[in-house]
Amino acid sequence: MKLRAFQIFSLLGTTLLLSDALLPATLSTGTNYAIAFVDINGNRLSTADGHVTIVVFTTTADHEKARTVGDRVPDFCLGNPDYRMITVIHFTGRHMTIGRRVATAFIRHRMLEEAKRLQARYDAQKMSRDASRDIFVATDFDGTVASQLGQTSKANEFCVFVFGRTGELLGQWHEIPSADQLTAILK
Repeated sequence: MKLRAFQIFSLLGTTLLLSDALLPATLSTGTNYAIAFVDINGNRLSTADGHVTIVVFTTTADHEKARTVGDRVPDFCLGNPDYRMITVIHFTGRHMTIGRRVATAFIRHRMLEEAKRLQARYDAQKMSRDASRDIFVATDFDGTVASQLGQTSKANEFCVFVFGRTGELLGQWHEIPSADQLTAILK
C-alpha cells in the first residue's frame, strides 16, 4: 500500500515539475528581446530596431481593448517616428489558407477604420501626416509570435508590452494600462 502511494505522489510531483518546465517563459522587465514581426502589409518590424514599441497582443474577441490602448497613447507619441504601436492578433484555432485570407481582409478593413479615427487625432494636433502609415497589425495564426512574447500557442490572454529602442522590456500589463501608466513608461 505504501509503495502505491509513493508511486502516485512521485507521478504527481513529476507531472507538476514537467508542466512548469513546458510552460513558456514569461518576459522579464529590463531584459532585451529582439522580437520580429511581419505585419499584414509585409513590413518587417522588430522590438529592437530603434523605436520605442508598444505591442498589444490580443485576439479578435478583444479588439476593443486594443483600440482603448491606442486611444490612451500619449499625444507626444502621435506621428513621432521614434514611437510605434504594433497590434498582434492571435488566432488560437487552426485556419486553412482561405480562412487566413478572409481574416486578413477583415483586418485590413478594420485598419482603415482605425486610420480614420487616428487621423482625427492627427488633425486635432494639426499634423499633416497620413495616419494609415502609422498603424501596424501582425497576425499570429501559428503561435510563433505568441511564443516570442512568452505566451502559449493556445493563449487568449490580452497583454500589452512596451519595449525600448534596443528591445529592453520596459513594462507589461495583462489588462488595459491607464493613460498615466503609458505616459510614465513612454517618457
